[in-house]
Amino acid sequence: MAVRSGETVDGQTGGGGVDRLKADSVGLVGVVFMAIATAAPITAMTGNLPIVVGQGNGVGAPAAYVLATVVLTVFSVGYVAMARHITAAGAFYGYISHGLGRVAGMASGLLAVLAYIVFEASVIGFFAYSLRGLVRSQLGVDLGWGWYALFGLVVIGVMAWFDLHLTAGLLGVALVLEIGVLGAVALAVLVGGGGPDGIVGEAVNPLNALTGVGGSGAAAAGLGLFFAFCSWVGFESTAMYGEESRDPKRVVPRATLVSVVGVGLFYVFVSWMIVSGNGVRHAIDVASGAVPGKDGNSLFLDPLGAYLGAWAVKVFQWLVVTGSFACAMAFHQCAARYLYAIGREGFLLPALGRTHPRYGSPYVASVVQSGIAGALVAAFLMAGMDPYAHLYTLLALLGTMAILIVQTLCSFAVVGYFHVQGRHPETRHWFRTLVAPLLGGVAMAGVVVLLVLNKDTAAGAAAGTLLFRLIPYLVIGAFVGGIVLALTMRRRSPERYARMGRVILEEAAVERG
Repeated sequence: MAVRSGETVDGQTGGGGVDRLKADSVGLVGVVFMAIATAAPITAMTGNLPIVVGQGNGVGAPAAYVLATVVLTVFSVGYVAMARHITAAGAFYGYISHGLGRVAGMASGLLAVLAYIVFEASVIGFFAYSLRGLVRSQLGVDLGWGWYALFGLVVIGVMAWFDLHLTAGLLGVALVLEIGVLGAVALAVLVGGGGPDGIVGEAVNPLNALTGVGGSGAAAAGLGLFFAFCSWVGFESTAMYGEESRDPKRVVPRATLVSVVGVGLFYVFVSWMIVSGNGVRHAIDVASGAVPGKDGNSLFLDPLGAYLGAWAVKVFQWLVVTGSFACAMAFHQCAARYLYAIGREGFLLPALGRTHPRYGSPYVASVVQSGIAGALVAAFLMAGMDPYAHLYTLLALLGTMAILIVQTLCSFAVVGYFHVQGRHPETRHWFRTLVAPLLGGVAMAGVVVLLVLNKDTAAGAAAGTLLFRLIPYLVIGAFVGGIVLALTMRRRSPERYARMGRVILEEAAVERG
């Protein structure tokens, strides 16, 4: 049965009660699988690495991932400090509400909702594009991409109806397979001694992360760094599963660090071996489209075929499809939990805060999220747009801009929570809760600047569309809308305002230091 429990507001238990998600649904491994599946290693590598190599950092592409790993690890230090004291499905929404206040919390919450809502539809576009091309090339059957998108949305919606254990199991299988094939080709290159240039040591020199391809300058380096950072989007979802995990005070911090550091080391190793396996000059030429008949995927497919054989190429192509499906499913779970977290506090549609009487899943929020994702996909389909160039690219840019801003605010919320408000002196630390969050916040703000400066290049063929021009205004509109909602509630409904971002798991109730 779904747990109905007293809510916790600033450490005090009220009597109203809220529908709770099903506790003990997943352990550390399950949370790690879902977080890494959201980051989607195979999708991130095949989608982002060619841009980092061909248009960004060139030989320094692996170094860009080194730098991103360091920055995100520093960001995570403060993030996990908050996770040890606040356990809530809203994650950023709850953290920022406690650290910077309810107004900033609601504004950030709506930004996060916007991001995760559009991420599912975005990745479904990539899934439909990839599956259509694969079925056409290997099976000789050609259907419109809309059918593949509908298939993906329906399966995700059905699975999200049940408790998190089922999803975690499926994502775990998909993740092991995609990491396995990426790791296999990287190890094969390492054992084989690399390509024509051997194992390229300069590729992991951090200084090369600041150099554009072929000495082209800071603009190209900035583009490459942005796409390197973009490869982690979704790792922060560990905190969303705190209420459904076993021993969340331990699971969420550990899962976050494993996701950030583990994924980072994996990205560095794979990108290093891919550049080495192709040879520096050839890798840059292939990634930039200068080699006839080759595209970004050839960076991976050529070494796969050379070291492991044609069978590995076909397996890899299928795993790109399953990896993107797993990523879309993980984003669906994130979006549903944000909608649920805001709904159970009485905002937007209160019915969003209901959980399934048997499975304990946020089934109302999940159905609403499926409807929104379906409507977005249908809009792009009816407009005659491409699932990759438009649906995937534009919505990914919108979501990434929104979530990076929220991550930036979350870093400063850590400082506000522990040092300005003086909460939990036993956790307060000069580096973990002050210096690291400040450095992380400044660095994340820098990534936002990189996105703004390079948004035209990142959008590619979609840069001329109306939606592309509206992206900054949609982000600003969601943030301002959250501020207006919070201020309105503070004036008209003080009781509801007091609940804002304060419903947390009782066992992790906030205590005043």
